Amino acid sequence: MSGILESVNKRTQLVGQNRLELLLFKLNGRQRFGINVFKVKEVLQCPPLTSLPKLNPFIRGVAHIRGTTISVIDLSAATGGRPIEDVTNSFIIISEYNRSVQGFLVKSVERIINMNWSAIMPPPQGAGRTSYLTAVTEIDGELVEIIDVEKILDEISPVKTAISKEVDEALTIDREQQYHIMVVDDSAVARKQILRALEALNLQIDTAKDGREALEKLKAIATEMDNVSTEIPLIISDIEMPEMDGYTLTAEIRDDPKLKHIKVVLHTSLSGVFNHAMVQKVGANDFIAKFNPDELAAAVNKHLSL
Repeated sequence: MSGILESVNKRTQLVGQNRLELLLFKLNGRQRFGINVFKVKEVLQCPPLTSLPKLNPFIRGVAHIRGTTISVIDLSAATGGRPIEDVTNSFIIISEYNRSVQGFLVKSVERIINMNWSAIMPPPQGAGRTSYLTAVTEIDGELVEIIDVEKILDEISPVKTAISKEVDEALTIDREQQYHIMVVDDSAVARKQILRALEALNLQIDTAKDGREALEKLKAIATEMDNVSTEIPLIISDIEMPEMDGYTLTAEIRDDPKLKHIKVVLHTSLSGVFNHAMVQKVGANDFIAKFNPDELAAAVNKHLSL
């Protein structure tokens, strides 16, 4: 376990290299799953859990860790599997998503793998558990499933997506112009949240599920014009995505003469001071932590009103 935590502490070295580290774990059975180490704050043997009335059925209880109370979600049950039975011999992965900290109950934790985002692929189309996957990859000849945590959290505690009246009234964007923008995110839930938050701005919104798809769409437009920003002036992009991450997408945009004037807002559940340095390094125009509809609408309004 100490080796895992040492790797977590070194995670910032991978930022901007289109690479990631996956923490591998198991739920019930032999299937391996992965979670981006950037999201992991700590890995612990599961402490005693306290049950509270009216908890969501996927929340096994709350844990009291260093003076903080954290909800512990049974990741197996939340993705349609059997609940994890032996809690005392299980682990919790304490993570930070969308400005909140939560624990994920897992059966066992294995090791951390360093990978290139190009080896992380979108999940196969299908029903059942695959609806909770945001990506898949192959490690040691076996399929590893990367869970769409944003979907799980939204089902347990849906986020507010409407902007406030105060922000709506303060918008200066010309809503009659119907600006054309692009939203890039590997989570279908996250894309829908963004679309709902920006409804009031009366935008034309194209979407892409990863950086590579977004770049291909932009280059296709570039075959017909010299300055793509006249068609798509703004892109809102997640950072961690299969095949090509948001940092690499931004760098590719800045390196292409026909794309370089497009404004890029990085919108991500990642946290940490390294993000602000990377925003400048790759040439992004802004960085917003998920998910606050007022902040998102205000940023879009600012960059389209300039």
